Amino acid sequence: MVLERLGSSLYESLKKLLRVSSIDEAAIKGLVRDLQRALLQADVNVHLVLDLSKRVEARALGEKIPPGVSRKEHVIKVVYEELTRFLGEKPVPLRVTPGKRNVFMLVGIQGSGKTTTAAKLARYFQKRGYKVALISADTYRPGAYAQLRQLASRINVPTYGSEGGGDAVKVALEGLRRFEGFDVVLIDTAGRHKDEKSLIEEMKHLERTVQPDEIIMVIDGTIGQQAAVQAEAFHKATPIGSIIVAKLDGSARGGGALSAVAATGAPVKFIGTGEKIEDLEHFDPPRFVGRLLGMGDLQGLIEKVREAEVRVPEKKAKAFLSGKFTLADMYEQFEAMRSMGPLSRVLKMLPGFGYDLPDEAMNLAEEQMMKWKAIIQSMTPEERVNPRIIKGSRMRRIARGSGTSEKDVKELIQQYNRLRKLLKSFRRRRLPFLGKRFPM
Repeated sequence: MVLERLGSSLYESLKKLLRVSSIDEAAIKGLVRDLQRALLQADVNVHLVLDLSKRVEARALGEKIPPGVSRKEHVIKVVYEELTRFLGEKPVPLRVTPGKRNVFMLVGIQGSGKTTTAAKLARYFQKRGYKVALISADTYRPGAYAQLRQLASRINVPTYGSEGGGDAVKVALEGLRRFEGFDVVLIDTAGRHKDEKSLIEEMKHLERTVQPDEIIMVIDGTIGQQAAVQAEAFHKATPIGSIIVAKLDGSARGGGALSAVAATGAPVKFIGTGEKIEDLEHFDPPRFVGRLLGMGDLQGLIEKVREAEVRVPEKKAKAFLSGKFTLADMYEQFEAMRSMGPLSRVLKMLPGFGYDLPDEAMNLAEEQMMKWKAIIQSMTPEERVNPRIIKGSRMRRIARGSGTSEKDVKELIQQYNRLRKLLKSFRRRRLPFLGKRFPM
């Protein structure tokens, strides 16, 4: 989960508020203190934190509560709205004009993850039906072109570059000549620091010569509040149209990077959420905040299902989420969900599941999935429906037939029972405000 430590802290703050019998000034001030602590621990700038907490406190104490809304719901709504406003309020799309070649140039400091992000962005456009190509105009870093070519080969996207250095501008122009009939061409450039004047000049020269439709700056989420300084310096050199914050999958400083860049006014359009080529998300502040607060991201889940072309009948989905499913159903759904990423990430997109999911229960490795597939296939239809009958000779037969051990068969059945219990318990424990009044 993106910025999981920040999200779980905010979620716990709201849960604490819900446990209070009545919402008075002391309860609201306590919530504000918890919010401040969570944001400061995530490396968000102290002035931004104070500004946000003042607005939350003023609105929570001073606004008239609409009819039909409880005071608790109103306070949570205020927190949700202010955090959303803090990060940009509305998503800003990266526009592709139909009927022409769209050229996007990626810039950023060394080690920001530009090359990997270029490949991720290529995959993003490819999945949406665009004909995409990549150009490596990084002629300084040894192996830059080889890295891009290797990443692009996984998704069958053509690349152009120079193995042994050369003039970045010439490489970019030659690549554009080769990719004349493409919808989207992404140019990966050399990493450069704001104080490296010759490289900044080269970037300006590239921009003037290539005339890209948009310049995208890639920022490493682990650099925290320093992200704002770099973003401002690059923006002065060339007009930055988009920002992608990379490496937000495990960064304690990600809150600092995201909020600092958002505060500059440059739109964050994507965030990198993992190491895989699929791990790039369009940045949608309302949905992002919904997930941080444990409210889920149903729209994001729907999109993941569509992209993976998973078709789950409504009746079966409801049965699965209420704990009424067989081993065959479990395997079928796990197989479908594998193409959308780890099961824990998928379930955390559901309202109310948020931060209470034990990672060890959901961390299903590829190897384990293959083992379980063999075990379930070795069962009779009756055993798949009612695994309680699997004992003694049945267990030995299944283990032999699947090439596994009796211990593996027991482990599968235990995991199945744990998952059923887990899903049943979450239906009972779902927070009362989730899904009622908050658009995702």
